[in-house]
Amino acid sequence: MDDLRQLLRGIAVFAGELPVFDPGATPATPAELFADWLLGALDAGVREPHAMTLSTAGEDGNPQARVLILKAVTADGWQFASDGGSVKARDLAARPYAALTFYWPQLARQVRVRGPVAPESAEASAADFRARGAGARAEALLGRQSRPLTDLAERDAAVSASQARLDADPDLVAPGWTLHTVRPESVEFWQGDKARRHTRLTYLRNGDAWRKQLLWP
Repeated sequence: MDDLRQLLRGIAVFAGELPVFDPGATPATPAELFADWLLGALDAGVREPHAMTLSTAGEDGNPQARVLILKAVTADGWQFASDGGSVKARDLAARPYAALTFYWPQLARQVRVRGPVAPESAEASAADFRARGAGARAEALLGRQSRPLTDLAERDAAVSASQARLDADPDLVAPGWTLHTVRPESVEFWQGDKARRHTRLTYLRNGDAWRKQLLWP
């Protein structure tokens, strides 16, 4: 473990040239700045910049975190989708509040979104499901996420059967599939600095508008 500790302490961070972040030149809403930063991550070659860590907590208060794909950013907030029987869905039913974290290492940038979560309509959820790739729809139709699995052959057989169902009826939608929207109360933009003089700007909801606040590193 001592060797691992030394290895971890020796890993370089914030390598390469980092972008300049001027909080005084930021737009009025966090969605606009997020779009700018996301496009910057794409231009910088960040792989899967739409991947985010979704953190929830259930009735027992214990946190759970997993990486999902961002579906959209609308006037209401940041969207993701979930099977109705999943751990995240059960957590949200008990405590409809979540945090999203994006990290783009090539740019030393993070975005942190926090707020209540609301389900979208059955029609919007079905449209989201149908927009998924064939393999993703076949897996989601199983409705077995996070349950114990005997072996990988059992998984493969079940997915093949599910794919056959989709081939026969391409409009199938997994029961309980839900599109969720995190309606942010705060959105923080974090720009790393080699000298650890990190720049942190948070947007705080103020009624229908936003106010900005700088934070200490």
